[in-house]
Amino acid sequence: MRALYQVDPESTGKFLAVETILIVSDTESIRREVASVLDGPDIELLFASSGPDAIATVEATLIDLVIADMQIGSMGGVAVCLELRLQASYDAIDETPVLLLLDRRADVFQAKRSGADGWIVKPLDAMRIRAGVRAILQGDRYEDTSYQPVPVSVGDQSA
Repeated sequence: MRALYQVDPESTGKFLAVETILIVSDTESIRREVASVLDGPDIELLFASSGPDAIATVEATLIDLVIADMQIGSMGGVAVCLELRLQASYDAIDETPVLLLLDRRADVFQAKRSGADGWIVKPLDAMRIRAGVRAILQGDRYEDTSYQPVPVSVGDQSA
């Protein structure tokens, strides 16, 4: 974890870790929704509205987590993740965890193949966003299972 530090706002003189999270989406409402869930004194939020802007931000700034929307103009979340993995593989940048925001459950296959550290299938909700961010910042993976179908049994099959 590469967190920055800030002085405790309650003036205890202690330093608090500050996680830097980059939210990438070309949709203002998605950026706003994710930001409202994560906003707090221990989180610094940065924003990008395109894949190339996200890559440039990661190249220039120490980012603890990238949260990328699946569909972002010409370079979506999967492409962003693949580019970050490629650059990290030849030490151009530090390894940066990625949480993808997927449009449908069929996108899970692509999320897995991209090397993403986690994913959430839309519609988004605060609990899953927080759980995903917490897990990944602690070094774990987060695989949203809310999209999986619920088994249904029809009638008595013993006859």
